[in-house]
Amino acid sequence: MKKLLVLFCFALFSFTAIAQNDLPDADLTTLEGKAINLKDATNADGITIVSLWATWCVPCLKELDAINDVYEEWQDETNVELLAVSVDDSRTIKRVKSLVNGKDWDYTVLLDTNSDLKRALNASSIPLTILVKDGKIVYEHSGYSPGAESELYEKIKELSK
Repeated sequence: MKKLLVLFCFALFSFTAIAQNDLPDADLTTLEGKAINLKDATNADGITIVSLWATWCVPCLKELDAINDVYEEWQDETNVELLAVSVDDSRTIKRVKSLVNGKDWDYTVLLDTNSDLKRALNASSIPLTILVKDGKIVYEHSGYSPGAESELYEKIKELSK
């Protein structure tokens, strides 16, 4: 009986680990209020960076600013796309559009107002940065420290080959 229980737990864990590699099917909203599915927004021909962030999260803003400084080069070299997904709630969502306009980010910014994507990714903290290729999550990193964008870019180059 113990062996059967261990085997069942192993099978359950294996299935869960495999299932978490798939990009969740989440509906988000553009800054203009249009509904869009996350899978439809990802780069079908390459790598997509999905960054969960919020207006009140200082490390999130630092990470997105640091990537913005080199984003054009990254796109030229690897064809990477970035989806900056705000997890601001109904109280702070009104700050997103003005912040994004002030930052002049060249990213696609989407809204996860109900935290559906955040929950689907089991994200306990932000910033959460994931790399998606062919509908699969191939890399995940939580938090930000200066220089982390270089590590992210090395991973993007490796996956772009």
